[in-house]
Amino acid sequence: QDAIDRKEKRSETFKTAVHGLETDTPALKTEELGRRAPQWVRDNLVTMCMRCKEPFNAITRRRHHCRACGYVVCARCSDYKAELQYDGNRPNRVCQECFIFLTGHTVLEDREGKHKGILEKGAAEVSSRSLLCSSLQLLDKNGKGSTRGWFVIPQDDPLVLYIYAAPQDVRAHTSIPLLGYQVRDMPQSESRHLFQLAQSRQVFTFVADTEELKQRWMKAMARSAAGITHPEEEEEGADE
Repeated sequence: QDAIDRKEKRSETFKTAVHGLETDTPALKTEELGRRAPQWVRDNLVTMCMRCKEPFNAITRRRHHCRACGYVVCARCSDYKAELQYDGNRPNRVCQECFIFLTGHTVLEDREGKHKGILEKGAAEVSSRSLLCSSLQLLDKNGKGSTRGWFVIPQDDPLVLYIYAAPQDVRAHTSIPLLGYQVRDMPQSESRHLFQLAQSRQVFTFVADTEELKQRWMKAMARSAAGITHPEEEEEGADE
């Protein structure tokens, strides 16, 4: 399963990922749960459980779909059964949240009490309200390898760059506070569009898919690094 997942990720292009994010039908309304079949979130757009946020792996985190909401969840979070009206009221595997709503039962384990951390912002939700979001590559410090991810600067947190492994993940795996960084242009290398964020000894090197995307990211990061949180602030500064 792990080998299959890796192969799917390698073969999945950036355009396909973006298309899947943009054309994804809205989640079912609460009153529609169990009455209408949901559209399942695609496995290869998620690297962690969309409920408990634990990463998937080949041994302990198999992917399952909640038959009520369509979320991709782990075995622990989908270890519930509820009768679904659209399936002739037959019992189906559902996530904990849908189980509570559909049956009215409570469960012993209560995750609602957990306080959301700064990284626990869903990629799809943040991307829909972002200053800029797209797929980028982040080079290793030695410059020999790179990691492709989904990068977002949210409108409600415009001084921070959030990095997700996939565009449908419900938790960012890291973030970079942009304030005070310098944005550096770099010459094109082997058809790769490179630019950097630098502050003191900390340097991040990014690779964009196109020159136009690179310029958009450089402008957005430079604005955040200067503490500009709204485009009109930049215009007022230029007028002065």
